[in-house]
Amino acid sequence: MGLRDFFDRIEPHFEKGGKWERLFPIYEMVESFLYTPKTVTTAAPHARSYIDMKRIMTYVVLATIPCILMALYNTGYQTNLAIAEFGASGWRAAIIDALGIGFNPANPFANLMHGLLYFLPIYITTLVAGGIFEVIFATVRRHEVNEGFLVSSMLYALIVPATTPLWQVALGIIFGVVIGKEVFGGTGKNFLNPALTGRAFLYFAYPAQLSGDSVWVPVDGFTGATALAVSASEGFQELAARGMTWWDSFLGFIPGSMGETSTLACLLGLVFLLATKIANYRMVVGCLAGMIGFSLLLNWIGSDTNPMFAMPWYWHLVLGGYAFGLVFMVTEPVSGAHTNLGRYIYGALIGFMVVMIRVINPAFPEGMMLAILFGNVFAPLIDYFVVQANIKRRAKRHA
Repeated sequence: MGLRDFFDRIEPHFEKGGKWERLFPIYEMVESFLYTPKTVTTAAPHARSYIDMKRIMTYVVLATIPCILMALYNTGYQTNLAIAEFGASGWRAAIIDALGIGFNPANPFANLMHGLLYFLPIYITTLVAGGIFEVIFATVRRHEVNEGFLVSSMLYALIVPATTPLWQVALGIIFGVVIGKEVFGGTGKNFLNPALTGRAFLYFAYPAQLSGDSVWVPVDGFTGATALAVSASEGFQELAARGMTWWDSFLGFIPGSMGETSTLACLLGLVFLLATKIANYRMVVGCLAGMIGFSLLLNWIGSDTNPMFAMPWYWHLVLGGYAFGLVFMVTEPVSGAHTNLGRYIYGALIGFMVVMIRVINPAFPEGMMLAILFGNVFAPLIDYFVVQANIKRRAKRHA
């Protein structure tokens, strides 16, 4: 008996009146992950596109593959570099020793395997903790668990530091799922990005574990400021003196959250999302325009006391979480603007806000996470004014 036949045979037990009716959401989740759901329309007048929810979410996960690979490699690379100075300890080091892999940062396999030992526990914890609450809400509401959580879990795991304690990882994704999405009705009804909501909760609840100079490389005793922190205190020109070139930042060989360091990996994902029409280019254009325009303005104004005023736009592009947020968070269709003009404005607002937070706010040299959440809050208002302007223009035209 094939797997498809197996699902067809057990499905009646999960339907209304069946033995396991209350477990129907779990059954739907497993079946729809393996097969296209039977609820997909295929004929007129309902079918308007071959893109369904399953395909959208699958494409987004596929787009994160370059970032995942770079997260594994760079996490292992940064760790192995630090181990050369401070030594290795812990269960991960014991596994690496037992397998005879070693801690050579010039060995790509050693870097990938060491990075995997940090990424995998975080991702499994995210899946289990967040998945439990997804299933709880789906069971109570009697609706299926869709692939939306698969995307949120992957993005969330990529935007936390490798040093984040697993209990905090679990707490953050639970907060993101429950407060960022489920209390508003679930996938498609949330106005905040769930992954960013969980990350923001952790940042404000446990700042010592989510910020500072000691959280980016998981080696005891190692401290190292991120490129943005160095730029905020001493100017971006100091980066070269510390061995951080623009190309290092573009390729991703700098400390930071696991999946955010490589602009190149993010851009590869963006090309895929634009080619498959999952991402809307208007949001991307707006965010780039807002960031570049405001950066140029601050460069022109200048400052004798704030070195961040002098940072060029192309450095903003490759530092921190800007590229990752631009590709996977700004383009997220549910929490963003839905009108075409509104998408330009929404993107430009985020681009403007991230530079303003980085440059003018003295306490927080990052900014993309807060800028996107700020944009999420204002997206409905932006759409409202765009729609009202269209109504007034048409009324005037036909008066």
